Amino acid sequence: MAGHSKWANIQHRKGRQDAARSKLFSKLSKEITVAAKMGDPDPDKNPRLRLAVKEAKSNSVPKDVIDRAIKKSVAGEGDDYEEIRYEGYGPNGVAVIVETMTDNRNRTASTVRSTFSKNGGNLGETGSVGFMFDRKGEVIYPAGAGDADMIFEAAIEAGAEDVESSEDGHIIWCADTDLNDVSNALESALGESESTKLVWKPTTTTELGLEDMQKLMKLVDALEDDDDVQRVTTNFEATDEVMAQL
Repeated sequence: MAGHSKWANIQHRKGRQDAARSKLFSKLSKEITVAAKMGDPDPDKNPRLRLAVKEAKSNSVPKDVIDRAIKKSVAGEGDDYEEIRYEGYGPNGVAVIVETMTDNRNRTASTVRSTFSKNGGNLGETGSVGFMFDRKGEVIYPAGAGDADMIFEAAIEAGAEDVESSEDGHIIWCADTDLNDVSNALESALGESESTKLVWKPTTTTELGLEDMQKLMKLVDALEDDDDVQRVTTNFEATDEVMAQL
């Protein structure tokens, strides 16, 4: 995707997340509990937990909420959650990846399938759209963190693969397995990031006009309203004009 369209996408999603803060806190807390349960409850000894806590902090999750989520794992809660990825198609064949964390596989599958159907999409088989994405680490810094050359130099030094800089900020990409090391090195060089997480990065995109974009946002909004859904990723491309009308 073009850098600006991607940033417009990110800003749109962030705006929606801000409007549903309690739901977002719940999803981030669930990730912290599961990450702590799968490894060590000490973030310094558990890379996945450290990234989950970092992402929670970047979304202004209070410290007591984070601590409570970690304690849940120590108390034996969060045992039954499993991570399931669903793949499907939205308007005009746009690819959609839905990442869920659920204690009831049948309920989640039924809800996700129904949401796709009600909003003009189709749920596909696992792998039906995954080939259009790469699993990557994504670290985002604000524009004020430095100029493009400085950020690029710091990113490459940290072991990153690529940087996309625009007036909105800097997106630093790395291999998924390197995210913890790269984010630590970047933190030493540039300070706290705005966001650090594993994402599905589109390798091919589908351009949407206004009508299809509105349909896609309706589908994404409905999926994200499900408590079992952690994250929704699409491979849409849209012009600035279309994004401005949403």
